[in-house]
Amino acid sequence: MKLLNAEQIYAADKFTIEKQQISSNELMERAAVQVFNWMHSRMQGALVKIHLFCGIGNNGGDGIALARHLQEHGYNIGVNVVNYSDKRSKDFLINLDRLKDRKVWPQFLGSDCELPEIDKDDIIVDAIFGIGLNRSPNSWVANLMQHLNNSKAFILSIDIPSGVFMNRPIENEDAVIKANYVLSFQIPKLIFFLPETGIYSNQWEIVDIGLDPEILTSSETEYEVIAKNEVLPIYKPREKYSHKGTYGHSMIIGGSYGKIGAVSLAARACLEIGSGLVTTYTPKCGYLPIQTSFPEAMVITDKGEECISNIDFKISPDVIGIGVGLGFKKETVSAFSSFLDKAEVPLVVDADGLNILSKNKDLLKKIPSRSVFTPHPKELERLVGKWKNDFDKLKKAKAFSKKHDIILVIKGAHTITIYEDHGYVNTTGNPGMATAGSGDVLTGIITGLIAQKYEPLEASIFGIYLHGRAGDIAMEKTGYQSLTASKLINALGLAYIDLFQVPETPEQEAAQGGE
Repeated sequence: MKLLNAEQIYAADKFTIEKQQISSNELMERAAVQVFNWMHSRMQGALVKIHLFCGIGNNGGDGIALARHLQEHGYNIGVNVVNYSDKRSKDFLINLDRLKDRKVWPQFLGSDCELPEIDKDDIIVDAIFGIGLNRSPNSWVANLMQHLNNSKAFILSIDIPSGVFMNRPIENEDAVIKANYVLSFQIPKLIFFLPETGIYSNQWEIVDIGLDPEILTSSETEYEVIAKNEVLPIYKPREKYSHKGTYGHSMIIGGSYGKIGAVSLAARACLEIGSGLVTTYTPKCGYLPIQTSFPEAMVITDKGEECISNIDFKISPDVIGIGVGLGFKKETVSAFSSFLDKAEVPLVVDADGLNILSKNKDLLKKIPSRSVFTPHPKELERLVGKWKNDFDKLKKAKAFSKKHDIILVIKGAHTITIYEDHGYVNTTGNPGMATAGSGDVLTGIITGLIAQKYEPLEASIFGIYLHGRAGDIAMEKTGYQSLTASKLINALGLAYIDLFQVPETPEQEAAQGGE
């Protein structure tokens, strides 16, 4: 699913209005009806007080139209117009008149008004600002937002939480609504997936307002959301007349004294994801642990006992994952540099491999084209430099990817894969995956997929999805706290099976990334 920016969303609205020969107010009515239907299906006429806070633009118009539908169905509502400007949108005024025709008189809030009383058991509908916000709210509006946040009432935001910008960082954290739930019109927003802005959208769901699919599919966007529908076309089924050589030979290079487990995890994930053959290259101290814990693997050892000092092997793997548990010893760095002089197959570089590169950036020119880097935030910072905010981080990541022809996998709650100017936002995974070895497993997964002839970008996107989905499946049995990297590996087969299982309801699929 493509992530449109604000200008593209406005263009999609305009295209829909012209093609379907409707008015902008009719499109607003569609949006209000969909939000009402969502609320009504869950509340069923409950008598709880609903406080609607509406701005004076189109987002506020959505809220005013929603208020009319709630009132028509007997809900106990209070309508507040946040009067932050003298300018009002045409559709806001149309819906305000319609609401007044039903004898519902909003309270107009200004800088000198008392803050309305809200009980913690009430519901707040936030329709103050939408995607067009381009400056921080006035101080009195910020005070109102803090009042709403502090009320402890459930907050439902329409389209996006008020105060969040679509394309730049938040300037004043006190001037942002902290939504419990967001109903996003037609498509999710990039801001839902970034750490600095995603915290204001605790959960989100898409509501279909009938934007024309032609404009949605034809728009060229910088980012896409990756869910089951996006990875299914990537999947390569196995052929009946095939053998282990058909599915490639993976090699995992890494390990040092006390860190052989990282190699074991990555290698196991390689095999579990479908690589036909897996060979590990470790110091001599890794021979016995790998052979006994992972009998399916072949093991080659370095001449060094406790660290890798000279990477030398006679086999011809299809892909190499390197860096897990590797360490920083001088002889290891030298061996890594010499290895890169001869590297021709795609690499998946993680952990200490990335740290060596960040300290010896001249080595980057030796990396084979379209190799995959899988940094966590601190490793990414060492590679691309410090960033001011999440938007700057993505900008720096894109520049790094283009300069070195590298696929960057930016690990996080929503892992984002960057290649040149394009980003792919993953929707699977959970907080239980913040555990030792989870990254090693991801390295093995991506390596194993490349071995099976997936293109490196496909392998990254697909591998991240399967990694997260395995975590979600495993978490259902273990809970967050007891989820371990080994359990992730054990759930990879179930993640494959899950690709072909139909969700119980359409809503489950639509909201996959938001809940």
